Amino acid sequence: MTTKTLLLGAVASAALTLGGAIAPATAEPIVSEPLELDIFFHFRDKYGWDEEWAVAKELTNKTGITLKGTAPVSAGNTRELFNLMIASGDLPDIVGGEFRGSGMKEAFDQYGMEGAFQPLNDLIAEHAPEIQKMLDENPVVKAAISAPDGNIYYVPYMPDGDVARVWYIRQDWLDKLGLEQPKTVDELYDVLVAFRDQDPNGNGEADEVPYFVRHTEEALRLVTLWGARSTGSDTYHQFYIDEGTVAHPYAHENFRTGIANVAKWYDEGLIDKEVFTRKSRARDELLGGNTGGVTHDWVASTAGYNSKLQDQIEGFSFLPMAPPADINGKVWEEHGRIAVKPSGWAIGFSNEHPEETIKLFNYYFTEEGRRMANFGVEGLTYDMVDGKPMFKDSVLNGDGAVVGQMWEIGAQIPVGFQQDYEYERQWTNEIALKGIEMYSQGDYVVDQFLGFAMNAEEKEVYDKYWPNLLSFMQESYEKWILGASDVEADWEGYQAQLERLGYAEVLAALQSSYDRQYGN
Repeated sequence: MTTKTLLLGAVASAALTLGGAIAPATAEPIVSEPLELDIFFHFRDKYGWDEEWAVAKELTNKTGITLKGTAPVSAGNTRELFNLMIASGDLPDIVGGEFRGSGMKEAFDQYGMEGAFQPLNDLIAEHAPEIQKMLDENPVVKAAISAPDGNIYYVPYMPDGDVARVWYIRQDWLDKLGLEQPKTVDELYDVLVAFRDQDPNGNGEADEVPYFVRHTEEALRLVTLWGARSTGSDTYHQFYIDEGTVAHPYAHENFRTGIANVAKWYDEGLIDKEVFTRKSRARDELLGGNTGGVTHDWVASTAGYNSKLQDQIEGFSFLPMAPPADINGKVWEEHGRIAVKPSGWAIGFSNEHPEETIKLFNYYFTEEGRRMANFGVEGLTYDMVDGKPMFKDSVLNGDGAVVGQMWEIGAQIPVGFQQDYEYERQWTNEIALKGIEMYSQGDYVVDQFLGFAMNAEEKEVYDKYWPNLLSFMQESYEKWILGASDVEADWEGYQAQLERLGYAEVLAALQSSYDRQYGN
């Protein structure tokens, strides 16, 4: 038995209100007598629910409920483990986590409508006031997590903040060449040409790589400089909504213009010639080798190269810059943090304690539970300072990334909870924080669409046509960028092939899903 992850896309239609006071500081125990519930929980193909986690023990201490994991504590493909569990028909009390690179919402919806998971609407209304408050204040979230039958089958993981990837540029190279940070697409072109031709690293060789990325799709995202979209969500290749109409970026007329210019930049040596092969090595190789000029990448980790390379490259300065205005004069950032993930946890059909379980879920939306989910255990990983949780030095300066340390104790895992960006701010350096402030104050980040919930008929159409369509689209834009074919010459035939492969049928299915789910 297999499941496919649901493609997301487009722009959300409503603002979210995730902050503010959300509950009393300390919750009462949920049960008067100890209660043990089984939980299948697995994520990142590596972590299963571990009763030895410090957070798991603290959860029992605070609520009186012990969660006993049924998935392997480590290793194993999460999707395969989930499918085996579903196929067995022996579901635990709680099921949760995320598939590698995606969430479980589609599976929760599909199997929930088939009876595997309990609908949560009434349970939330009667026993989970903090979750209900969140849903009342954020109807777009409620629509996003609802199944085609109108029921909610899972409580989601909800990221915080808006800024994710930003533009970075070698400020020391600009200073050496007497240039300013580019503010338009034309100015960016001129800067990239200068980086290519004027030897800003000073080694006498034409080895500079003006624009480089770790993910090929970030080269494709350059189409936004010509007013096109490359995706509609926080993940690549997604559909988006254009004034209430479902569309895909790779079929839009603007994409033809954008990809033609991306191909031109690639041909002129302004984009890394190894963009399709270098991938995850790009930042380390090109920044470490003093040859990379401009990139578009995660704000916090990219800023870290300033401290990492300051003793290796004299004057090294890699700073955030505002998105260059596109050809229409619009300054915008396509990628941001999505407000709700298709990950979280659900209640199995045979759970004999649904009221206690939904109260446990609700605990994670209280002030105390949310703090635990974000920062871990007081006295172990953080201390309260002036009423705010502050990570200990042993965490901030510990071995490995802070988020990795949190995973190891059961915090920041994809259960149903609201993330608190303050957890991340504490280990983000000043360069990144200034970049985040720039993008936030400029209101550059477009809203990320929260996804479709297809019924069986819509899903059948989608599964029949979309995999081949996406493969054809990807093969086509790769050929165009590499110069193996010409988009202008191919466009009419490309559009005709999209229709032959069922593009109109997919759009109709997703439009039906969107209209039912979000209405106006």
